[in-house]
Amino acid sequence: MSRTERLPALLREQSFRRYWTGHTVSLFGDQITQIALPLLAVLALDAGATQMGWLTAAGLLPSLLFSVHAGVWADRSGRRRHMMITTDLGRALALVSLPVAWAMGWLDLGQLYAVAFMVGTLSVLFDVCNAALFISLVPTERYVEGNSLLNGSRAMSFMVGTSAGGALVQLLSAPIALLADTTSYLTSAWQLSRIHSTEPPAAARAKGDLMAGFRYLIRSRVLRSYYGAVTTLNLFNFAFQAIFVLYATTELGLSPGLLGAVLGSGAVGAVIGSLLTGRIVRRIGIGRATFLGLFAFPAPLVLVPLAQGSVPLTAMCLFLAEFGSGFGVMVLDISGGSLTASLIPDTLRSRVAGASRLCNYGIRPIGALAGGWLGAAIGLRPTLWIATLGALLGLTWVLPSRILLRTITPKLSHSEAQPHRTP
Repeated sequence: MSRTERLPALLREQSFRRYWTGHTVSLFGDQITQIALPLLAVLALDAGATQMGWLTAAGLLPSLLFSVHAGVWADRSGRRRHMMITTDLGRALALVSLPVAWAMGWLDLGQLYAVAFMVGTLSVLFDVCNAALFISLVPTERYVEGNSLLNGSRAMSFMVGTSAGGALVQLLSAPIALLADTTSYLTSAWQLSRIHSTEPPAAARAKGDLMAGFRYLIRSRVLRSYYGAVTTLNLFNFAFQAIFVLYATTELGLSPGLLGAVLGSGAVGAVIGSLLTGRIVRRIGIGRATFLGLFAFPAPLVLVPLAQGSVPLTAMCLFLAEFGSGFGVMVLDISGGSLTASLIPDTLRSRVAGASRLCNYGIRPIGALAGGWLGAAIGLRPTLWIATLGALLGLTWVLPSRILLRTITPKLSHSEAQPHRTP
């Protein structure tokens, strides 16, 4: 058997292999920037807590402002792959301006905010276009396989990319480390330029385009239940994330090194989850697998507020919580992403992606702010109980009708995916 024949079936197809390669390299670059950009603010510009909050907000704000409009624009243009290439080049140009300004002595916080906002804006457009490009490269019956490969790369980037970013910052300085992400965007653009695919046709301009994605989500019982559950989960999960590090270090007494190992266990769980989700879907069906992910992502985190006693005991609780949650999020993202991809008409791909991104990403800063406020008002452990148990409330969107439990297979044609035909 040749080396190519040993690859997963989708990776033996040239266009998908190029798409996956660019996607994977870009994910690793993103993880480097995730640590290098804030370190640049702290180490080079002496940024304080307020400035770091503004830097984080600058990257998140475009999801609130532009997701819906980006989806409409992408569906109307029909040239989504070309738009993705342009956004990759734009992100590379924005990032490379930081080491250049640093070398010239011109770098300031205003430029950092502007670059974070620009990269966030272009990432919104890239992501809504990506939803349509994916289905042009992957047959419906292989959605789970395709999402497993993409999410497997994401899980590996969590495990390796952040530590690599920290090492690069230490060895080369934060501004130079950002050049690695610049290179990753250029690699992604190059791979996308070599893809040959037939994209969904451009959507005709029509009255109410801006709300078309939302209307489709609301009318589809499966999508309404799924995105309602995920948005609820994200609200409480980001409240949890906002105070987790503070709780682990101040109340449980974990050292930075031990905390890093705990977080790394989540990445290991995610890698294993990405490898096993395909088998889980084949065994129990995609609807039940999605339901399992909605439970398995937040449920293990209950071990965090439960953790008490010696440092080894509390560390073990946190290891299990992060590992289980990492596994669960991969089951949810792969099965849920495949299910929703099979239910959305081609002409609405980007608009639905924009609407769902506004819900899922727009709720995150609200959750983080709520978590910080509650932590200060009632204490860290009580807030973590609210966050972990509250995340499980997402199941209330799907339990009454058991809608996901009846959605067994992703092998749906686009005509079967219309709202009135949703199972």
